Amino acid sequence: VSVWDLLHSKYIPEENRKELLELYQAGELTLEQVKTVVSTIVTKAEAARAEQSATESSPRAESTVAEGEDAHLQED
Repeated sequence: VSVWDLLHSKYIPEENRKELLELYQAGELTLEQVKTVVSTIVTKAEAARAEQSATESSPRAESTVAEGEDAHLQED
C-alpha cells in the first residue's frame, strides 16, 4: 500500500490530510516524515480497533459490563 493510498484512506481525516500535504509542499515536512506520521496514525487506529474488537468479543468483558449494569441498578 502506498503512502498516497493511506493518506486517502478512512484512517486519515480530510483536515489532517490537507495539513500534511500543505506542510510537505511548503517543505516543512520531508516525505520520510509524512510516511512516519501516516504510518503512526494507521498503526494506532488499527491497534485501537483490534483492542475494541477483542474487548467486545471477550466473555470476561461481557460479564464485566453486566456486573457494572447490575451495580448501577442497585444504586438507584
